[in-house]
Amino acid sequence: MNKKGCPEEYPINLKLNGYEIAVFQLTNQDLEDWVYGYLYSEGLIDRAEDVVSVHFSEKTGTLDVTLCNSFDPEQMFSKKKHYTAGCGRGVTFFSMTDVKKFNRVDSDESYSLTYLLKKRAEFAQNSPLYLETGGMHGACIILEDGSIEVREDIGRHNAVDKIIGHAIRKRLHPDRLVLLTTGRVSYEMLSKAAKFGIAVIGSRTAATKQAVQLARFLNIEVVGYLRGKMASIYTSAGRINDDLNPPGGYNLHFEYCPAPAPSPSSRFVPPDEVKERLHRSALQRLSGLTKALALFLKGGKPSKY
Repeated sequence: MNKKGCPEEYPINLKLNGYEIAVFQLTNQDLEDWVYGYLYSEGLIDRAEDVVSVHFSEKTGTLDVTLCNSFDPEQMFSKKKHYTAGCGRGVTFFSMTDVKKFNRVDSDESYSLTYLLKKRAEFAQNSPLYLETGGMHGACIILEDGSIEVREDIGRHNAVDKIIGHAIRKRLHPDRLVLLTTGRVSYEMLSKAAKFGIAVIGSRTAATKQAVQLARFLNIEVVGYLRGKMASIYTSAGRINDDLNPPGGYNLHFEYCPAPAPSPSSRFVPPDEVKERLHRSALQRLSGLTKALALFLKGGKPSKY
């Protein structure tokens, strides 16, 4: 049995302009990226220049952030809280109704499933905390030149905030990025990408029905179950080239599904040797049925087949 280290999480106290916001359970890495991503996702900043300074005290576990604009805590906390389905009982101040008011994403970039699967494998090999512990979430952006950036955290929402925060700090163009995540794509996860303007989201697991509906409304492409040679396209924005299923082949690809998870038979095309084995098994079973039927018609007792 391979022994792995334990994933770590720390209580981090976030202060904005001297006001204590909340304590978050975070992995103690890339915290400045997380600050930018979280504040942007919650509508507290619009660009990197809105943050004057970020100071982290490891002794007290406090992230002290100074914004260039005044911060009104009463206005923020007067909004209704929405507890997320993510790790650590996250909270957001955006509802589904709020997210539907976001601008529709506009991008003419397109990607093949083979390319996304290749980058998903590269992402997995460049996730050191997961490889060390087996218990971390990750988020990755694919840049225009094909290079990737990865951020990890104990919570999937935190990991996405970190990678979006990195993109904000580097002034990257969101419509030229692809977001990959290890976690389920829920409506909150979709809203983070939508607010920033990312047009394509991929995950190694499922997307929820609410996330898919929201993605269609905001013109975002969602691809799930990126594993090995499998993939599931949930949307139809025209940015994904399905090169896993050539014309005239077995069209078992799970496409345009509003449900949260595809059926096993729709997630892959069986290799040739598997098809041959299944075909041979079906012929053998049919032969057994034929013999049993002939025996039955003669008045005999058919054996088990």
